[in-house]
Amino acid sequence: MTQTRTTRLERGRGALGPALELVHTGRAPTRAVLTSELGVTRATAGAVAAELEALGLITVDSRPTASAGSQGRPSHRLFVAERGPVVLAAQIHADGFRVALVGLGGRIVATSTGCGAIPADPAHVLADVVAAGADLLRETGRRCLGAGLAVPSAVAEPDGEALNPLHLAWPRGAPVRALFLRSLAEAGIPGVTEEIGFSGNDVNLMALAEHRHGAGRGARDLLCVASGHRGVGGALVLDGRLHSGSSGLALEVGHLTVHPEGAPCHCGSRGCLDVEADPLAFLGAAGRAPGPEGSLLQQSADLLRDEYADPGVRAAADLLIDRLGLGLAGLVNILNPDRIVLGGLHRALLEADPERLRAVVADRSLWGRSGGVPILPCSLDHNSLVGAAELAWQPVLDDPLVVLDR
Repeated sequence: MTQTRTTRLERGRGALGPALELVHTGRAPTRAVLTSELGVTRATAGAVAAELEALGLITVDSRPTASAGSQGRPSHRLFVAERGPVVLAAQIHADGFRVALVGLGGRIVATSTGCGAIPADPAHVLADVVAAGADLLRETGRRCLGAGLAVPSAVAEPDGEALNPLHLAWPRGAPVRALFLRSLAEAGIPGVTEEIGFSGNDVNLMALAEHRHGAGRGARDLLCVASGHRGVGGALVLDGRLHSGSSGLALEVGHLTVHPEGAPCHCGSRGCLDVEADPLAFLGAAGRAPGPEGSLLQQSADLLRDEYADPGVRAAADLLIDRLGLGLAGLVNILNPDRIVLGGLHRALLEADPERLRAVVADRSLWGRSGGVPILPCSLDHNSLVGAAELAWQPVLDDPLVVLDR
């Protein structure tokens, strides 16, 4: 019996990574679905699931059950392990940072925040970020398999340099990945090595997380646009894969012109989405000065939620919706996505008046007139953090045995 199981596992060893990814993204809720998706025999799928369970990555329900209305043989349900390993994920933004431990399935296990102005030297904030993550690991006692970082800048590949951290005081070309790896090494976090520390643009990572675990799940060509604490970013998932361009700099949508006579932009142009449709633009259009408490995003969201009936607030929301719609319509004409997901302030604007935004996009885009593109709010809390975790989880999904044996 043991020899037979070993033989089956050897045949399916190459399926460990694909099987883990199917469970991780929720596409294989049962062993029967796993068997079908992998294209292997039921016995091989059972051996693969058993090995992933032995590695502490998933849990196999010991009592197979049939779903309501289904026919045929009941199947064992598959879950990510609740007490399994984690990765350290961090997001830096204009108003501070957030650190989390994230398990398989995009589950946030623990978080910590740091608020206030970000130092001009990225090494300082990255040291604070890693120290906060190390504290979380000590408090939870979880095994860490990697680390990922989301930053509000285009990140050039392969070196991981922040090319345009416009809303931070960092120098252009700051080597954020190298600094992140150095901080991880100095903190001595077990299991985190140079091979499994990663960084990326925050909106790119939002798109990756929403595609795998959120409102973008199932889309083939997914466009994500978001305005967080400052500025506007965009990202594109094509045929299930994040499109980052030849060097990681694709889809700088914040610099689409939506108001030619508008406010000067940091890029040297005028009227870009970056300065016409972000939280600071909304507060200014509503006649409200930014306050000292809370981030610009939180202040904007609170204003929309609590004072939307105020004519000045409503007019400001309409203005930003129209300018956002112009930008989205241009992107729809060029990219022809099958779904759009909005995050940050744009999510709040969509929820405040979904019909207005959808009407602007449909009216201004060729593809919109021929049937429309679904425009949805993002569904994950802290999606850029979850996306940063996805970077760190990817080596495990590629080859669980190699990473776990380190």
